Amino acid sequence: MNALIKAEFRRLAATRMWRWALVTAVLLGGGLVGLMAVVGPENFSPPMPGLDTEEGVLSVLGMLGFTVFVPAALGTLAMTAEYRHRTATYTFLFAPRRWQVLTAKLVTFGGAGLAYGLVLAVSAGAGFYGALAARGVTPGLAAGTVWELLLRMALTMAVYTLLGVAMGALIRNMTVALAVVIGYLYMGELILMMIPGVNLVYPLLPGGATASLTSFTYVAEAVAGELATSPVSLLSPVGGGLLLAGYALVAAAVAVLVPMRRDVV
Repeated sequence: MNALIKAEFRRLAATRMWRWALVTAVLLGGGLVGLMAVVGPENFSPPMPGLDTEEGVLSVLGMLGFTVFVPAALGTLAMTAEYRHRTATYTFLFAPRRWQVLTAKLVTFGGAGLAYGLVLAVSAGAGFYGALAARGVTPGLAAGTVWELLLRMALTMAVYTLLGVAMGALIRNMTVALAVVIGYLYMGELILMMIPGVNLVYPLLPGGATASLTSFTYVAEAVAGELATSPVSLLSPVGGGLLLAGYALVAAAVAVLVPMRRDVV
């Protein structure tokens, strides 16, 4: 297992993927959050509470939840690239016990997803406080709470990396797998939320669990406003985190078991 994990890390380090991932983390973290903080959520359309309020801070930082497609895509590419470039055959010949290969991949990309999340969190914190200092605004949340929220965001990114690995194990075609991942994250759950009655399951879906963990209620409230109904009740941050952890465990099991029962070709 140690040799396989080292091999996976070497493979990852030999590609440009991790470099672009870190650059993306900085741009989405410091760039996106910094820009929103400079503009001010009160100037958005529709307007949101200002950064001098708790709701405003949670809304701006919670927007990072919309970027979970990046680590999910990284995890998906980790699996589908093996089949697209036909390296899976050589990998499984070198290590016939497929569960070890897949476990090593999960460990490697789970760590990579966490590293991505930490870079995203640190850059977002820097951009956030830099913008506030430039505007002379006192944030509506204590610094400890802000960094705790950003840490939860980093853990969320690691979970979505594992979910992406599982999706790549289920769907070998790279283009189709990425389309399914991005389509579900940006259309599937939103469509479900727009259906009265069906939207009650939203808190139990990955997006709802993410919203709970990151204390981001803007989407649920916006959809409720469109439907003229009461917002669905999200889980507590702890409940959302436990649910996401459960999704990660199921994803890991899928990523390990499914390739064991398929031919490589």
